[in-house]
Amino acid sequence: MLNLDGGWRFVHNAFDLPLDFYLKGGISRFYERGYQDDFFEGTLYIKAYWKFDFLQNRIRIGVGEGISFAQEIPVVESDEASDGITSRFLNYLDISEDFDLGRLIRVDALQELYIGYTIKHRSGVFGAYNSVSHGGSNYHMLTVEKNF
Repeated sequence: MLNLDGGWRFVHNAFDLPLDFYLKGGISRFYERGYQDDFFEGTLYIKAYWKFDFLQNRIRIGVGEGISFAQEIPVVESDEASDGITSRFLNYLDISEDFDLGRLIRVDALQELYIGYTIKHRSGVFGAYNSVSHGGSNYHMLTVEKNF
């Protein structure tokens, strides 16, 4: 899978805490390796980042929640749906951890360039979305994010 997200920070340091909120949207291309045709997915979600400094570096822990619409049902989800109920429209959850590369290597031009790991999750939230109560998918991603 290849994913491209964009976002807008609408709250900086919420409640006087190191907590930022973003409105984000993305498009992903799923490569199904011949099991079915490749397809696109769109996401729209709100993501919160908890920031903390550690050894002169910035670390962020992020949690995002929103919706996902896929052109096709990913093969992984079809296989996991024990009751056979699947949907192209599902809940979206995003959990991430990243660090500021510019601060780590002390290069000002690379500050606010975050390298990290993200788990991308689609599910029906136990039947709350389109009666999908079993199945879903998790994708593990290496991420690069630049704040402008």
